Amino acid sequence: MTKKQLIDQDLIRELASLLVETDLSEIEVEQDDLRIRVARNLSVSAPVHVAAPVAAAAAAPVAAAAPAGEGKPKPGTVTSPMVGTAYRSPEPGSATFVEVGSDVKVGQTLLIVEAMKTMNAIPAPVAGKVTAILVEDGQPVEFGEPLIVIE
Repeated sequence: MTKKQLIDQDLIRELASLLVETDLSEIEVEQDDLRIRVARNLSVSAPVHVAAPVAAAAAAPVAAAAPAGEGKPKPGTVTSPMVGTAYRSPEPGSATFVEVGSDVKVGQTLLIVEAMKTMNAIPAPVAGKVTAILVEDGQPVEFGEPLIVIE
């Protein structure tokens, strides 16, 4: 084994430990010509299994939107800036931030993505009408995953 391979293995072990310590599902590091991505499978609890079919159903509209932009979301699509859990209302039982057909202004909160126990408001990047909501309340989301379409 070369010295570089040993360094890479040590870095991978450190990244794997960091995943466990920070409760992240994946981490990626890029340095010069080296790019390492470490991900882990997390076991999910029963409530998430209930939401899993909804996530599969939500993926269909996303797949339909993808060909128009050659793999890129169509204009007006708001994507998740992080890995986390999407919430459509400020607290359980309260009204959602937006619904399909809602008129939104630039900067208006569309939903919240919880990441590492921090609630992150996702603002509208453009003004317009919400034409699609692609996530359910409490659904896990990935970085870059389409959340809402505004036209």
